Parts: sequence; structure tokens; C-alpha cells
Amino acid sequence: MINSDFQHNPPLILVVDDERTLRLVLHRAIKKEGYRVTEACNGQHCLDICQQQLPDLVLLDAMMPGLDGFSCCTQMQRLLGENCPPVLMITALDDQESVDRAFEVGATDYITKPIDWSVLSQRINRLLTSRGGMMELQQKIQRECLLTAQVEAANRELQRLASVDNLTQIANRYYFDEYLQREWNRLQKYELPLSLILVNVNFTKADEQYQPRDEYLRQIAVTIRKSKRRGADLVARFGDEEFAMILPNTQAEAALHIAETILTAVKAMKIADDGSVDDFFTLSLGVTSVIPSFELSMNKLIVNAEKALLQAKFVSSDRIVILTQN
Repeated sequence: MINSDFQHNPPLILVVDDERTLRLVLHRAIKKEGYRVTEACNGQHCLDICQQQLPDLVLLDAMMPGLDGFSCCTQMQRLLGENCPPVLMITALDDQESVDRAFEVGATDYITKPIDWSVLSQRINRLLTSRGGMMELQQKIQRECLLTAQVEAANRELQRLASVDNLTQIANRYYFDEYLQREWNRLQKYELPLSLILVNVNFTKADEQYQPRDEYLRQIAVTIRKSKRRGADLVARFGDEEFAMILPNTQAEAALHIAETILTAVKAMKIADDGSVDDFFTLSLGVTSVIPSFELSMNKLIVNAEKALLQAKFVSSDRIVILTQN
């Protein structure tokens, strides 16, 4: 018995020989062992059958008119590739050259005529057992690869969820801190500027009278994200009603220009048909820029941006304040 499924689904063996009598004898002997058997009368017939119903093992006569066993085996390897079943070459040529040639064209094993039925039975069983083991191993590897891919996908999703704000779907404060630290360390090596924009949304009307506050924040987040100039820029939710944009390798003047773009874009948003954006909220923006160094702390950048934002919030209208390194 090859495996526990043998009785319900015995292996299929393809017998290929141009001699009808030998095919009949092989058919009966193999079927007696409990296998399923099908026949091919020549090499081309063998190829046709293999492409229609792949056998588990091929008993292939080496010497046949037309497409001989060696050529047939070569074409089987080319047509079927990794799915090619093991080939047991049957030949009357008991010389080393023929044996070497059989293995060169892809045969798994060989047996010579006249056939020793006991040896044939043992080799069929061994080849099928080996094939079954290889198929189980491949299936196990495929399952493990699939499981690994699923675990990796799940881990990526967990990482995404851990770094994304649930409401606005932009980076959260945790990822903001992580990204800012990474960019600070990177730019410090090259003495390049790092700019930061903080945006505060000051709601001026009661939420229950108009569109929900959370929807405002979602739309503002999308608008700010669209104001990014480069892939390295990061937009994050900095606080409950605050957003931030990290601008690596960006001078203060360029950061101020981006802040103006954000203000213009957000104020141009269409919140509702019965009122302008000014009826719902005002924006305060704080901008700063520093060149990271060993003498400065990363918190200096945040502190300067918060100071600028606080000054911008002193008035009740939209305002941008910029503070440079001091």
C-alpha cells in the first residue's frame, strides 16, 4: 500500500509499448497489484495521454518505431516540467551507454527485458512511494508558504493599524514621533534642514447643528494630505483637532509656502450647501524649521512649532506664524 488513500484512489500507471502482447501482460500484472492501468501504443500516444490525464508513473519502452522512448521522455520533461511523473524505462539494451542515456533524458529508473516481475513490482512500489512522499512534501511546503504569507500579511496589517489614525486614516501620533526621530537622525548626518507644520482646527459652530465634527476632520485630513509635495513628507494627526506635516530637507521659506497652500486648499473645501467653510471653523498654522544637530534635541523642533501655533491662535481668524531656529 502506497498510502492510506490507495484503496479509494489507487495510482494510475501508463504502460507504453508498441508490442500489444507485452502491453497486455504488463497491464494484467500491474492491475493485479491493485493499481489502475492505461496503455499507449507509441511515444506520441503517450504524450497525448499525459496531457489529457496525468499518470502517477510511466512504464516506457525504450525501443519503439517513430518516437522512441528516449525522445518521448525528453518531450515529456519539456511539456510537463515539474509535473512530469516518474519514468521507468523498459529496454532490452543492457549496456551502460543505454542506461546513461535513459537517465540523461530524465528517466527515474530502468529495468531490462526479459522482465523480472518481482523486481518490477518492487521498483514500481519504490517509485510511487517516493513520488507520494515528494508530493506530500511539496504540499506541506505550499501550505507553509501560504501560512507564512498570511502571517506576514496579518503583521503588515497590524503594523498599519498601529501606525494609522482610525478616524482620519493618516499617520497617528505614535508613527509621527517614530518618523520624526528617524528623519532627525538621518538629516543630522548631512546637516540638512527639517521643517514642521502644525495645523489647528478651531470649530466655530455647534456640531449638532451642522455636519458632524468627525467628518470635518476626515475631509481636512484628506485635503492636507493632497498638499504634500514629496513622498518623504508625512501628514499625521497630531492631536484631537490638530494635524502635522513633517517636511524633510525643506527650508523655512518652502515650508511657509506649503503652509499657505494648505490654508488655501482647506478654506476652499465645500463643506455644505448652506454655508461657507468660514461658518464652520478657522485654521491656525505654526511653522518652524531647524537643522538637526547633536547640540539640539528633536523636541526643539516640536516646541518651536507649538510656540508658532500658539501665537497664530491668539487671533480668531485664519493665521500662519513661522518661527525659525533660535
